[in-house]
Amino acid sequence: MENKIIQDRLALLRAKMQEKGIDYYMMPTADFHSSEYVSDYFKVREYFCNFSGSNGTLVVWQEGAGLWTDGRYFIQAQKELEGTGVELFRMQEEGVPSIEEFLAGRMQDGGTLGFDGRVIAARDGRRYEEKFRAAGRNIHIHCAEDLADGLWTDRPAFPAGKVTVIAEELAGCSVANKLSDVREKLAAAGAQELLLTKLDDLMWLFNIRGCDVECNPVAMSYGYITSDSALLFIQKNALDEQSRAYFASGQIEVRPYEEIVSYLEGLTPGRRILADMRYCSYTLYRALASKQTIIEACNPTEALKAVKNPVELAHMKDIYIKDSVALTKFIYWLKTNIGKTEITEISAAEKLETFRREIPEFLDLSFPTIAGYGANAAMMHYEATPQNHAVLRQEGLFLVDSGGQYLGGTTDVTRTIALGPVSDEQKLHYTMVVNAMLQLTHARWLYGCSGRNLDILARQPIWNLGLDYKCGTGHGVGYILNVHEGPQNMRWRFAKGQEDAVFEEGMDITNEPGIYIEGSHGIRIENVMVAKNDVKNEYGQFMHFETLTWVPIDFDAIDEQYLTEATRTMLYAYQKEVYEHIAPHLNPDERAWLKQETRA
Repeated sequence: MENKIIQDRLALLRAKMQEKGIDYYMMPTADFHSSEYVSDYFKVREYFCNFSGSNGTLVVWQEGAGLWTDGRYFIQAQKELEGTGVELFRMQEEGVPSIEEFLAGRMQDGGTLGFDGRVIAARDGRRYEEKFRAAGRNIHIHCAEDLADGLWTDRPAFPAGKVTVIAEELAGCSVANKLSDVREKLAAAGAQELLLTKLDDLMWLFNIRGCDVECNPVAMSYGYITSDSALLFIQKNALDEQSRAYFASGQIEVRPYEEIVSYLEGLTPGRRILADMRYCSYTLYRALASKQTIIEACNPTEALKAVKNPVELAHMKDIYIKDSVALTKFIYWLKTNIGKTEITEISAAEKLETFRREIPEFLDLSFPTIAGYGANAAMMHYEATPQNHAVLRQEGLFLVDSGGQYLGGTTDVTRTIALGPVSDEQKLHYTMVVNAMLQLTHARWLYGCSGRNLDILARQPIWNLGLDYKCGTGHGVGYILNVHEGPQNMRWRFAKGQEDAVFEEGMDITNEPGIYIEGSHGIRIENVMVAKNDVKNEYGQFMHFETLTWVPIDFDAIDEQYLTEATRTMLYAYQKEVYEHIAPHLNPDERAWLKQETRA
């Protein structure tokens, strides 16, 4: 069935492209800071193709259009693109070209590639330039405007929510100490100054939080750090008397958000400025490149932020217990009410949110809840809508991936729940995911390993079935910040240019292997863990993980013949600890159920 609305929008865009002399126009999922999640104002790609996932780039030309996205969204994208005339390009699949390969192969010498330079990362913009040069093509780049302006007539307003200050007692470190650490890292990198554009890094550095992106407590801002000054470019509307006084007391100079380009262009030449090409926009890069020496490196704030300090870890442990109690109460409610009243994917997610809202420190969800029943759970980032959702029945599996923002931590947890009889294949798959999660939980390694060294522990039981999951096994989690945080991650695939961070004591990481069978079921079990130092001897510093998440694993979906002796022991030990941590916070009926649910 044709999607005439999208086709009409694309027709208007193509007319504007022709007017501007643009042959190909590119729209990523990004704001001016290359954020993973963006406010509604920046959802240009979704407006022109209907795909609502958090990662994807749309390329439009006169004869067609293509969307590039990763394996988490293949099923979702196929559905949402239906009838739009937009072709799906499955990234990293055999025979599928990357965007730069596609453009280099299609664009004619003298052609023009268009994009809004504010939403394209400098690294990506330069990669397109290099690919064109390598192909011997003289391609012009038109990056000075957003073609959606004037076409998207009911575009949401640019975000400008109020900023709040995080007390030092909650942050565990003063802004002055953080700036001192950053300046040490700058000097070690041979840089004099830092252009900081990544929103969650800015929030961490200045001990502030915002509300400009759904579920992500960030404010649209830029930072510029020198050896003796700190500038924050932020919207006037975001500040109140308290925040202005806070910045003044910390000798943080506040300037208008929209002045960042003119400020950079007006700097005296010859400076050595560190900028992270992953998050610095192509526009800002061009404002610096002609007159300054750019030290291309990761933001020093990223690694500093990833290692949670003792104050943060203490708050996180407390919050994860409370969050685990909320999810455990939800599972009990679901198990005891399924079949007695109608429960949908939407009403189940809403019920879980009510349990979280009872926690005094609750601020918001950390991402929109993914609640998928049956085949819907095979879409990793599925989101039920009033127009498209399933009613839960007393059979099969229900996957719930959810989390909360609290004054004291950010949570991310997934459980797959048996609502009734489960097929033998589903039990096999569920049990192998349990094996995978537990093997990684109990990893021991020598300092110097990254997630790429450890990922096999989770993936091995699933690979042994000839299956895989098209995503990483884990990611860092922010502290009252974004639910996805780096530089630490857990993935097996080598990708040129991708950061590979060594695990440091205090880094948190999710542990979330899964199996997704299109049209049938999806299974994921996710805990959050923290890297800790273990024994140190003549071989070096050994490390292990400490678990933060204490939510029961569903014995109703397990076939114990597929547990190894080691993982059986690990499972019983985990369930025992779940009961010890959670039972004191439950009512008598819930406690009796949990006792049975965590039996050995």
